[in-house]
Amino acid sequence: MDVQAQDAEHLKLLSIFHYIVAAMMALAACIPILHLVIGYAIASGRLDGSKHGGPPEFIGWFLVVGAAGAILFGWTLAACTVVAGRSLAQRKRYLFCLVVAGVMAMTCMPFGTVLGVFTIIVLMRPSVKQAFGALSVGGAA
Repeated sequence: MDVQAQDAEHLKLLSIFHYIVAAMMALAACIPILHLVIGYAIASGRLDGSKHGGPPEFIGWFLVVGAAGAILFGWTLAACTVVAGRSLAQRKRYLFCLVVAGVMAMTCMPFGTVLGVFTIIVLMRPSVKQAFGALSVGGAA
């Protein structure tokens, strides 16, 4: 198998795995919806069933803001992972794919870490850089 065919196969597999990991990330990012609902219930006073009163309102807003931030981050990273997977298949947006792989490697353990590391390894190959058109004339990208 020649180098170009091997690179094409690796990029195809990486693209497929990006879609799978993105779906898992989007699903996992839905977990904080529970915290969002509970936080809103605390902040609005609807969770005030005890004699001594419920938790302070600021705790509810803290939960709402934290959960909304976690959901937004997770869904954004999942969307970026889908775009990176599509870009790998089309051999476009080299730097974007590299950055998304790095962020996944740091934040999405264990599957995102493995996928991110393998993506970085494949993207560092000179033949893959050339396929993306990211290899400059001097040989360094």
